[in-house]
Amino acid sequence: EVQLVESGGALVQPGGSLRLSCAVSGFTFSRHTMSWVREAPGKGLEWVSNSYTAGDPSYADSVKGRFTTSRDDAKNTLFLQMNSLKPEDTAVYYCVVVVNGRQSRGQGTQVTISS
Repeated sequence: EVQLVESGGALVQPGGSLRLSCAVSGFTFSRHTMSWVREAPGKGLEWVSNSYTAGDPSYADSVKGRFTTSRDDAKNTLFLQMNSLKPEDTAVYYCVVVVNGRQSRGQGTQVTISS
């Protein structure tokens, strides 16, 4: 069974930083592209980043230059380092994977940017 568990969300002030983690199990992590998506209050899901099995990650324009995704294949964990946070980054953040054609995501972690 594919399992994804996000953590690291918090309330931080604008300009601050956070590091999110996504611990996974139930599939071969090192062989799958992993994504971060977010859902802001009253809005739909927004793609944030992709972490590929090889090559550079990709980012939405809204986070490019501020967010960095990385992965530790030995620990089956995906990360999202978020810097220069803005109020519009407030959302529930999810990690997502497609395994055998089926998409799975975790329960999410809440990130709130407010002074």
